[in-house]
Amino acid sequence: MPEKEGPRINREIRVREVQLIDAEGQNRGITPMFEALKMAEDEGLDLVEIVPSATPPVCKILDYGKFKFQAQKKAAEARKNQKVVEIKEIKLRPAIDKHDYDVKMKAMTDFFEEGDKVKVTLRFRGREMAHQDLGIKVLERVKVDTAAVAKVEQDWKLEGKQLVMVLAPK
Repeated sequence: MPEKEGPRINREIRVREVQLIDAEGQNRGITPMFEALKMAEDEGLDLVEIVPSATPPVCKILDYGKFKFQAQKKAAEARKNQKVVEIKEIKLRPAIDKHDYDVKMKAMTDFFEEGDKVKVTLRFRGREMAHQDLGIKVLERVKVDTAAVAKVEQDWKLEGKQLVMVLAPK
């Protein structure tokens, strides 16, 4: 028989006795299973296994449909409040002009305000590889300029023909 999703209810609970919590939330102590089921049926509710790993398992008398609905609502709320951190990429060159640099910095601060990480990539072309120090200076300048809003998650390193650095919002 396939495993059922969610907690076991009513006659699916196969133990001799349970730790019972009634509909009002009062702890009734250890109760025989048949007695707990009878109490639930008398109130027109279900016996739901809340903590199956306990000895004896903890069961509560409640409306299972309402319980399931509340659990779905709670899960949807958790999904809604979840923020997925994205990694945005900013590409630079070693001989970047001041205005271009300022535009890239504005974009970076916007990304940090949204809570995203930024991967700064500085690409070298042709003979620029001979002057890696210029690229390192640009990345150090980025580090200093973003120090107020971001922290360095991964310092610059050379990957092929480009320097890569990852910054995360504070």
